[in-house]
Amino acid sequence: MSTEGAPPRWPHLLRGAALLATALASAGVGVAGHDLTQALRARQAVRAQLIADSTAWRAAREREQAVRDSIVAVVDGRRQRDSLAARRYLVIALADNRISYREGDRVLFESRVASGSGRTLEQTAGGRRWKFDTPRGRLVVERKDVDPLWVPPDWHYIEIARQQKLRIARLERGMTIPAADGVVTVSGTNVVLRTPQGREIPYDVGDGREIIVDGRIIIPPYGTNQRQYKGVLGNNRLYLGDGYGIHGTNNPRSIGTSVSHGCIRMRNEDIETLFRIVDVGTPVYIY
Repeated sequence: MSTEGAPPRWPHLLRGAALLATALASAGVGVAGHDLTQALRARQAVRAQLIADSTAWRAAREREQAVRDSIVAVVDGRRQRDSLAARRYLVIALADNRISYREGDRVLFESRVASGSGRTLEQTAGGRRWKFDTPRGRLVVERKDVDPLWVPPDWHYIEIARQQKLRIARLERGMTIPAADGVVTVSGTNVVLRTPQGREIPYDVGDGREIIVDGRIIIPPYGTNQRQYKGVLGNNRLYLGDGYGIHGTNNPRSIGTSVSHGCIRMRNEDIETLFRIVDVGTPVYIY
């Protein structure tokens, strides 16, 4: 429907009304009463149609304006949020193990954290080396995760093996590792113990328990349920990219110390608060 000038049907109806007026004027008083009544009814019908079309046209204009207003409101809301995100930022002071959420010079939220230990772990056999530092500089909140799963890197299993004086066995799909009561293998998305009778029992790794068989710690393949730990990162995470994040912890006693493997840990109640008020795209300054 056109939004400018008269509705599309008006020109046709107006021409009809003009013809009717011409006919009545030329007829004069000699028009029969029956014909005059029909002509008046016709004129009333034209007027009613004009009013109906005018009402529909105004209603359409009002609906169109409402849509425009809603679009403007959405755009303005996004601009305000983007502007607010640009003014607000996170600061993490590693020396003090403290995080603050700020708007300009004003502190909106502050709490203690745990940060990277700075330790180094080396794998003698493979020649691999890991440095557990929290990255410094400017990062950005890339996404917000609810109930994040922790997928342990290889260093986790190597570290546990050294602490408990265990050997390491890497499990790949399609292979089996002998066990006292069967073999360890992968079935679907689970690492299972397959008994001599053919029964498959998935290993339970709840609360971060590892699979230990005959003095060896098993490194499960990526993509299996046994390489996904629940609850280790708390209920919320602000992901910063490259595997780093600001998240909760199942070890609240570590808060205030430099003991993590690089991520920023917070008490679960503190990260829940920060998670609610920090937007994706917020800058994070770590020094």
